[in-house]
Amino acid sequence: MREGGTSTYGGQTHPADGNATAIVASRHRARDLSRDLAIEIAILGFGLARVEPAYMPMAPIPATARALSAAGLAIADISAVKSHNPFAVNNIAFAHETGFPLAKMNNFGCSLIWDHPQAPTGMRAVIELIEELAQRGGGRGLFQGCAAGDTAMAVVMEVSDERG
Repeated sequence: MREGGTSTYGGQTHPADGNATAIVASRHRARDLSRDLAIEIAILGFGLARVEPAYMPMAPIPATARALSAAGLAIADISAVKSHNPFAVNNIAFAHETGFPLAKMNNFGCSLIWDHPQAPTGMRAVIELIEELAQRGGGRGLFQGCAAGDTAMAVVMEVSDERG
């Protein structure tokens, strides 16, 4: 533990505790693979960040800023946020720093209740974000999450539903 820090890699699970993947394809190939042609999912921006050692819960904040910048959007343009948050302080810090309402994050749960293998919980959160936006008839969402080594990633996506 580092004095003044919030957590260390010792509190993380081993990366081999689970795996998950998603297929990212061109629009044409995705339509070929789709079960529902009315729904389209687009990745708008992606961001990575690393913060000072022992401040891992803060890492999603600069990762989010980079993803939003890449997408040409602001946090106000985001209607749903899902996070990989092994500690409650992650979401509190994120809401405080970005202004996104804490009560509107993780509407269908998060890794605090699913357990904490990195790949499966991150992918589950992305899938639930897509489902949430599809249920709303479309919109823009953000997935962000931290990882051991005081790193984080964020992705901004848009779900369009022709039926909505």
